This record gives sequence, structure tokens and C-alpha cells, in this order.
Amino acid sequence: MTDVTRLIAYFLDFIALLRREGFAVAPEQTMSWLAGIALLGPESIADIRRAARAILAPQPERFAEFDALFDAHFLGAVMPGWQTEASEEEPLKAAEDASMGPEPLFGEDLSESGAQATSAERLLARRFGPTDPNDTLRAFARALPERLPRRPGYRWRPSHHGPGTDARRMFREAMRHAGEFLRLRKRQRRLRQRRVVLLIDVSGSMKERTEQHLAFGHALVRAADAAEVFTMGTRLTRITRPLRLRNRDQALAAASFLVADWDGGTRIGEALQAFLAVPRFAALARGAALVVLSDGLERGDPSAMADAIARLARLCWRIIWLTPLAADPAFEVRTAGLVAARPYLDRLADGSSIDSICANVLNLAKEAAR
Repeated sequence: MTDVTRLIAYFLDFIALLRREGFAVAPEQTMSWLAGIALLGPESIADIRRAARAILAPQPERFAEFDALFDAHFLGAVMPGWQTEASEEEPLKAAEDASMGPEPLFGEDLSESGAQATSAERLLARRFGPTDPNDTLRAFARALPERLPRRPGYRWRPSHHGPGTDARRMFREAMRHAGEFLRLRKRQRRLRQRRVVLLIDVSGSMKERTEQHLAFGHALVRAADAAEVFTMGTRLTRITRPLRLRNRDQALAAASFLVADWDGGTRIGEALQAFLAVPRFAALARGAALVVLSDGLERGDPSAMADAIARLARLCWRIIWLTPLAADPAFEVRTAGLVAARPYLDRLADGSSIDSICANVLNLAKEAAR
């Protein structure tokens, strides 16, 4: 571990300390604080304290507690009446990349294990090691632009048999022929790719596949004209911007800093409700192909999940749910959440491998219109 890595880890430990004591610190605040320290090149610990106050924005009534925690962490001071238990105050949950700004989300409990789907929240950082290029993903990225479904756009193009008359072009030609219309010109709308919205379940029950799913999301964002990627567990996080980086390892590393609920609980219904509650997120789903990578093991309210899927079905062009459980030929939908949402899904298919996921997405163009 290099000196720079140790220094960053030391600053991140302070953020973790603040969260344990009930301070609301969003991921983008953490990144801005680190960037501010690097940019200013502080000459004393007072500069770091002022930057922390300005960017991490503690509540005015908790300034004294914030300074005491800062002194305890950076100066080794002993905090009077040290509290080892987390505060009862509900923290602000924000998890989105800097391109869109923070949104309040949900979740309040801690989970000791992410081995099974649960409604509890577990916040931790996750780092991804170097990944080898995958032949399937390379082939997928090459084939995707031609295989994605398309819809009529707002711009027009000349056509021999289009449904509309190109009056502008006809009048320009008439000006060159003494006002005579020599030929009827037609036009039709240009076709553009439909947006693909990818929702990746990062809960504990899906942790063995999380890295592969993020690699797939990176290939999708890089190859498609319009694609959005979100993670969901006990929070909803938009990670489209970091996945636009060309290098996959760098993209996954950048995304790992944004997501705080790796390998935690499962509250799919609340995550989808949060997605719909943010107008700019809901607008992304309008007319789009929605792809969900999840086992559907909902531990929250099944009715919330069904209501969210029903609302998304009215917005989206198609909804396909890819679950690793469907790899079993005897698979049946039994979980309460997925049973309630099943009538609104256009397809429930196998998502146990990258090959099956790529095949399902490439076959979207063959889907019949709703």
C-alpha cells in the first residue's frame, strides 16, 4: 500500500467515524472533500478542519461534537463521554454521481451479514481487482449498436416512400424551376436507439455476481448511444458517469466509491419507488427498455415492489427481469415480491451468466411492441 493510499484511507476512516456518530455524509461530499484537500494543498491541520466543516456541512448545533470527533481522529484527543453506539438520528441517504446531485433515499439499520437477502442496511466500501477482458463482452459491445431496438426520433430525413411530404425541399426546388413543382418529395423520421436502463442488485444474495454485472454495465454504457446504470440494495445509486470511463478497471474503481450499500440488505420495492420519486430518473425510463439484474428476494413490502413495477410498466417500452435462479429448469416464481410483480414483466429470463444476459439484451430488438 502506497503512502497516498494510506493517507486516503485515513481520511475515509474519519468519514466512517462521522457516520457511526450519526452525521449525514453523502458519497459525493466525501469525494469533494478529498478533492478540495488535494487542490488546496493544506499547510496545517486547521486547513483540513475548515475544509471538512465547509464541505461535510455538519449541523450548526453539532459543531462542537464535530470538532471533538475531528480532534479525536486527527490529533489523538480523547473525546469526553465517548459514544460507541450510533446516533438515533436518521441520516440523509444520498447516493448519486456528481452529474445529478444528491437525492435523499432510505435505510436505517445495520446488517452483520449479507449472506442472505434482508431488509437491513449494511454500508461498506468495496474494491474491485483487475479484470481480464472478456470475449463475450467484446462481442456484445460490437453487436449492440445494430441490435438495440429503435424508435422514431424528432428529426426528419428524405425518403422515397415516407409518410410525410417534404414541403421545404419541394419549395426550394420550385425556386430553381420558375415556381413549378416537378416532383413530389417525401420524408420520414430518423430512427434512434431506445434508451436502456439497467438496474443492478448489489445486495448480499447477489454479491458473487456483482463484479460481472458491473462489467456488463460498463460494456453497455460504452456501446449504446443512450444507457443508464443504477445499483440498488438498501439504496439507489446512479453510476452511469463513472462507467463511461474507457478503462474498465478504472470505471469499476470509480463506481465503487459511489456505492455505499455493497453486499447488504434487499429493499427492491423501496429502491424502485425512490427511482420513480425523482422526476429526472423517471424521465429516463420513459419509452426505454428496462433491464433488472436481480434474484428478486425482496424483504420489504411486496406491494411496494408490485406498485413500482406497475408504474414502470406504464412508462417503459419493455421490462425484462433477469434472475440467476431461472437457470434451473424447474424454476418457479415463489417469492412474494416477484409473484406480485410478475404480471407487469414482459419477460422473466435466465441471468445466471454474462452470456445469457448479453443474449437477452441483444434480443430486445426482436421484442414485439407492447
